[in-house]
Amino acid sequence: MKTILVDAVYCFIIEKDVKFGIFQEMFNLLEKYQNKKIILTGANDEGIKKYGLDKMPYEFFTLKHDPEKIDPRYYETLLEKFDLDKNEVVYFEHDPSAVKSAQSVGINTYYYDNDKKDLESLKKFLDDNLK
Repeated sequence: MKTILVDAVYCFIIEKDVKFGIFQEMFNLLEKYQNKKIILTGANDEGIKKYGLDKMPYEFFTLKHDPEKIDPRYYETLLEKFDLDKNEVVYFEHDPSAVKSAQSVGINTYYYDNDKKDLESLKKFLDDNLK
């Protein structure tokens, strides 16, 4: 069963009334899938607290900005740490540069426009690629 890689801030975690919290509608969508989920971030210790990453319902992965997600080494390290094959994961991400970086190592990646919050298109991507 494939693993769903979830972009953290401005995707799964959104700003609400000057604080950050889980985008509930996205969480509800993800909970429909039995697949393992890993939240991806570049956050350092300060960011982990600010965004509440240590209180998330899924495991999270960070390299604390060394390197950033726009560097393919980020994804190579992730795959190695979790002993995952690039063909065993799907990923959605809001930063176009990070999308290209993940795609460059062979990860099937979907650009999620965090302004549109188009969960129907995200659901279609997941349904089409988790088979």
